[in-house]
Amino acid sequence: MKRTEFIKGSAIIGASIAFPTLLKAASGITDGDKERKVYHVISANKTMVGTLPVLRAFAGDNNDYVSPYVFFDEFGPVSVDPRQKPLRVDAHPHAGIIPTTYFLDGNGHHRDSLNYDLQIGKGDFMMFTSGRGAIHMEETGQKLYNDGGLYHGFQIWLNMPSKYKFIDPATQVFHQDKTAKINEEDFTATVVMGELFGAKSKVEPMFPAFYFHINLKANKKITIPTDPQHNAFIYVIGGKIEVAGRKEIAQNQVVLYERGESDINIYCTEDAELLMLGGKPHNEPVFAYGPFVMNTEDEIRKCYTDYQSGKMGNPMLVDAKN
Repeated sequence: MKRTEFIKGSAIIGASIAFPTLLKAASGITDGDKERKVYHVISANKTMVGTLPVLRAFAGDNNDYVSPYVFFDEFGPVSVDPRQKPLRVDAHPHAGIIPTTYFLDGNGHHRDSLNYDLQIGKGDFMMFTSGRGAIHMEETGQKLYNDGGLYHGFQIWLNMPSKYKFIDPATQVFHQDKTAKINEEDFTATVVMGELFGAKSKVEPMFPAFYFHINLKANKKITIPTDPQHNAFIYVIGGKIEVAGRKEIAQNQVVLYERGESDINIYCTEDAELLMLGGKPHNEPVFAYGPFVMNTEDEIRKCYTDYQSGKMGNPMLVDAKN
């Protein structure tokens, strides 16, 4: 693939506005003085990245309410047959962001211009800190190729604050022993980043951010405290939930919250699975051009020039077959 092809075909497009159902029957939510208000609800849209089907929840939009995150894709779930040609995203660059990958099912293969060649499995969490620029390719992994199975997970980008935009790139993979687990009667949770109810992940981002994977049992309620000055949002993986204002949030929808209060109340009448993410907003300008997310147009031009000149690596080498 020529280096210019990815750049030309990489415009960021976001999701669509949704109008949530307002519940009229008995509600499981009791409004409190410290409860966050819902700002907006959006629905993820289907798209393709390489040969991989994804649901895109946001991509550069609603930054005031999702920062320090800037992009959100759910890949799959898709069934892979044994010996099937890998679902693949060819070598492409990133700069100024940290693409994170979290696997719910299956496994993936990551190769990059930093000389990492990795198989990443269920429950693993990867951070590809692109900084001044690096290249990677992604595809379904060797175990899926051998045995088949379900491929399902998330690639969600953390935007790097200006002081880190041009640091050296790095690749890190955190296995399940680095995350924290919570097992309660009403819910279970994996604390991928941050701290929840005293359970703290060993994955430490370079700026305040949290990432919770929660399974809530039917007819149960959970109240999650947050820093009132930090952003928070929820993506429903499966089932449906009720949130503030008696709004019903369906599968593959995102609910964005206003800042200023602490508590996020969630109730469900059926089993529900969700991600809750957020952190301290950067409060900086965002200039995005495909896989490059910077603070000024001049920085974007520098990224483009660096990529074209080979300073981020050679995409043909990253794409090379084993």
